Amino acid sequence: MKIWTQWNNLSLPQGITHLETDGFIPAESQFDEIEFYCPSYMGGIKTLEIIPRMKNLKTVHYSQAGYEDILPHIPEGVVLCNGSGLHDVSTSELAIGLTIASRRGFAEFMDNQKKGIWKRTRQPALADSHVGIVGYGHIGKHIASLLSHFETKITAFTRSGSDGAVKISEFDDYLPQLDVIILILPLTKDSKHFMNADRFKKMKDGATLINVARGAIVDTDALVAELHTGRITAGLDVTDPEPLPEGHPLWSAPNLIITPHVGGDSGAFDPRARKMVQEQLSRLVENKPLRNQITGLN
Repeated sequence: MKIWTQWNNLSLPQGITHLETDGFIPAESQFDEIEFYCPSYMGGIKTLEIIPRMKNLKTVHYSQAGYEDILPHIPEGVVLCNGSGLHDVSTSELAIGLTIASRRGFAEFMDNQKKGIWKRTRQPALADSHVGIVGYGHIGKHIASLLSHFETKITAFTRSGSDGAVKISEFDDYLPQLDVIILILPLTKDSKHFMNADRFKKMKDGATLINVARGAIVDTDALVAELHTGRITAGLDVTDPEPLPEGHPLWSAPNLIITPHVGGDSGAFDPRARKMVQEQLSRLVENKPLRNQITGLN
């Protein structure tokens, strides 16, 4: 079996040949040889739109949890697996970091630092906050486990209300009580603009919104308007549009911290991603079911 990944030094089971890699995208001359393809992490559309041109492709392993962007490029009969569980540690860590930074006023403190202004203000703490986690999969559960060390009250929300969560259909009943809302749910037609103008108005004064899911889950224009009222704070690792263009109103919105979609992209990524790919290849050789299979299910 011939494979292509961004890594040239994987530990491979017998019978697997790794094609030459530049760490970003396969050469066109390799397309007909590739049977297992792992697009380079955060490589963008260029690494996805070539998939239908790989005539002998059997399996795609996508090292991201969300797969709505790659799904249209997967030919019929090709197995797609995602990276569910791969980013739990890194994304959860960033979600907690953004929450603390937003609650404790880091946006204002950093602005004052650039101006050379020493100004003390008392900000809300994460401790004693009621945190709503919207989406309670691998990452949501890991965020909750970390938050349990900060003396917070946690309410999780899912569509089904399973695993001790509340149904998302009841979210509006809880919204006015929440001090922090952390979004970590998939982007679907139902979740697009989940946080909209009406819900922003229902947020508690001084509440914090954290989005480490997908940018379009938040109505950007409505968020900008609400931030300018001074009522809420926010931390975004994802935006709509993305990348955020120069001069966009979000850049200058008050009480906001923006990170450039780096939730899963930390030093924790490489060793975990390599391990997962190596495990998938071993499973293929041993005819075992692949992890996180999305398409091609029997």
